[in-house]
Amino acid sequence: MNLNERISKIIEYSELSSSEFADEIDVQRSNISHITSGRNKPSLDFLIKIKDRFPQIQWDWLIMGDGEMLKTQEPEVIPEKPKTSSLPDLFSLIDDDNFGITESEDQVKKDLPRESEIYAPIPEKEKISDSQRLDVQEKNTVNQQTDNQSSKIKRIVMFYENGKFESFEP
Repeated sequence: MNLNERISKIIEYSELSSSEFADEIDVQRSNISHITSGRNKPSLDFLIKIKDRFPQIQWDWLIMGDGEMLKTQEPEVIPEKPKTSSLPDLFSLIDDDNFGITESEDQVKKDLPRESEIYAPIPEKEKISDSQRLDVQEKNTVNQQTDNQSSKIKRIVMFYENGKFESFEP
């Protein structure tokens, strides 16, 4: 019995039509008709797909025609596993009344701010005028010129009122 005939016998064994068999092993339907008619020989990938879908078929019989088509059904001796109590699943551990409440050691201290404070706008009387600003800038320019060699801008972030922001890196 040649390889094409053995594949036809597997199709008969599966009790599927040729097109259903092709769908079952995930190959094109035309492949089945070409192989069973003898026009083409099956590829190794094709044979592996058959073996993966029908593990009871013996590999030696499929490839070379040696032995029986199906593996003999010897009773398997399955070692008895010691029974352990099953662990509860994640959802059985949830106490709905206290869901989201953690133990005291895990609680975040409420008195410490989690975000930096946003300062209120400066009142009009404390604002400096443009002439005062220029005077302050001139004094700071001298200090900044010595600092510019050691410090450079890493990132500029602009925050908009609608909650969006943009980040610029030189």
